[in-house]
Amino acid sequence: METAQRQQQGAPGTFTAFARFVLCGGGVGLASSFAVAALASWIAWGLANALITAVSTLFATELHARFTFGAGVRATGRQHAQSGGFAAAAYAVTCVAMLVLQQLVAAPSAALEQGVYLFASALAGVARFAVLRLVVFAQNRSQVEAADRTLSLVHAAVTRAAAPADLVVLDPAA
Repeated sequence: METAQRQQQGAPGTFTAFARFVLCGGGVGLASSFAVAALASWIAWGLANALITAVSTLFATELHARFTFGAGVRATGRQHAQSGGFAAAAYAVTCVAMLVLQQLVAAPSAALEQGVYLFASALAGVARFAVLRLVVFAQNRSQVEAADRTLSLVHAAVTRAAAPADLVVLDPAA
């Protein structure tokens, strides 16, 4: 029973995980969009987007490891690397979206730029959720489940091995 509870706590359902992903990732994404806009007033937009994407990916990966996907522990280096690889793809999506906007609109307003950026980020975010859930953090769930199975087997073996000794100790004739 305890193992089942730990698995449920460690691996939230798809809807719960997606709601957490939207809350954490959406919050980081929204803050990032404002940070990109602010930083882009000082440096080139592409560089600003790259810097903010790197920082926000590190932060969001930690949030997703600890909260969204129920691991409750820090993200591993491998998970950061995998998440970073997908962040590079998301960076490309936002850059292409902004380049397309620049080609279609001669002088887009800040609100239009923000809207296009957020829309592109949202599309990349949905794909990111699928990759993180099915690939990056799925390995943790299988490792936790394997560890729980191993602990259950060890516990069962110890209980069986200890049972005859307990009976001998409890038997006054022995």
